[in-house]
Amino acid sequence: MRSVGYVSKTSIEARAAAWLKTIRGEVAPRPQFALDPRRAALLVIDMLRYFADPDGRCYLPAAGVIVPRLAALLEAWRAAGAVVVFTRHAHAGPQDLGMLGKFFSDYIRLGEPDAEIVAALAPLPGEPVLRKTTYDAFQGTELAEILAGRGAEQVVVTGVLTHMCCDTTARAAFCRGYEVYMPVDGTASTTEKRHVNALSNLADSVAIVTSVAELIARCRMSRS
Repeated sequence: MRSVGYVSKTSIEARAAAWLKTIRGEVAPRPQFALDPRRAALLVIDMLRYFADPDGRCYLPAAGVIVPRLAALLEAWRAAGAVVVFTRHAHAGPQDLGMLGKFFSDYIRLGEPDAEIVAALAPLPGEPVLRKTTYDAFQGTELAEILAGRGAEQVVVTGVLTHMCCDTTARAAFCRGYEVYMPVDGTASTTEKRHVNALSNLADSVAIVTSVAELIARCRMSRS
């Protein structure tokens, strides 16, 4: 998986504003949608050392950049008393690789350090951490049951990779009847082209694009 550093901690604000402006300019406005953290779940997809730690085997520079932004979002989301769910992509061995084993030469091994969520985004006690073995965070996990049990009607999809697990999970959520929201500076990919194209396609078909700052503002509004 080839990756380039298409954004930095000093450029992310400006880049995110430009991405959001471009994507929103390409799709029809949908004023009927309004995020309410009280009936939403924040999904943190695969923010593992494998992807988001500089020493990870498949480090994505953009994933490292979004870690502080997701940490700020988690703080605000938790303060609002809203639902948080983490996923951890990891395989017990070759027997559960499926098509990923044919498509890629490496995989995240259950129990190895790279399979751990980065410390800055560590789940709190009681926050679900679901192991998955494919792009779709619903497939083979208890995600649907957890969301139903918490009364969630909306999901905010964050994490990695924008054009893989985040994209697939967003589409799966939409098909299950959830309103889907995605922050342009809360997901990361291997290149800017893949990142922006994925978000643009999602905005045209299943998701409302937003920003971490807008999500944090929603959290504060829900507490007032």
